[in-house]
Amino acid sequence: MNKKWDISTWNRKEIFEFFSTFEEPYFGITASLDMTKAYDMAKSANHSIFLIYLYTSLRAVQNIYPLKLRIEGAEIVEYETIHASATINRPDGTFGFSFIQYDETFSNFTINARSEIDRIQNSINLFPERNGNDCIHFSALPWIDFTSLSHARKYNTKDSVPKISFGKIINQGAKKMMPCSIHVHHGLADGKDVGTFFELFQDELNNVNF
Repeated sequence: MNKKWDISTWNRKEIFEFFSTFEEPYFGITASLDMTKAYDMAKSANHSIFLIYLYTSLRAVQNIYPLKLRIEGAEIVEYETIHASATINRPDGTFGFSFIQYDETFSNFTINARSEIDRIQNSINLFPERNGNDCIHFSALPWIDFTSLSHARKYNTKDSVPKISFGKIINQGAKKMMPCSIHVHHGLADGKDVGTFFELFQDELNNVNF
């Protein structure tokens, strides 16, 4: 069940109220991840590397409660399960926003993802029918080995959904490395939480199980 937080007794009350007054309350960090084991497994099993890093990043998020918090009006809600709203490219050069339901098993997650990708690539709609706060906004830039990243934002719209972006996988010696950027609302999460995300994400990539 989703849980509403009592802000009045929250130990982050003053921190939350402070950063909530900012025109830009988000902060972002980019780190490089070792994709070697996940990439090799994807190739040997003929799986999409995009779906593998989308799935494993979501598995990490499920275990970090600050990344599951959302600001909704005057309330803070912790969602029990977080799904993926990923940008999906179309053959004609446009794109659509998806809503891919999370599942603990990679096989079921892949079924959900491929169904949503097929829907987008055979439609012209930008937004999915389901489009809630119980997600992460994902994007992939497989053409760019970026070292930092910013997002288009509507500052007059209150937003608290984390944003995660993946970059180009490159060879570094015997390893395959990929940049990953995460932006979070500072009233809800801190640098330590982002550090935990990268740590858990890397662990999931090293131990992905099909």
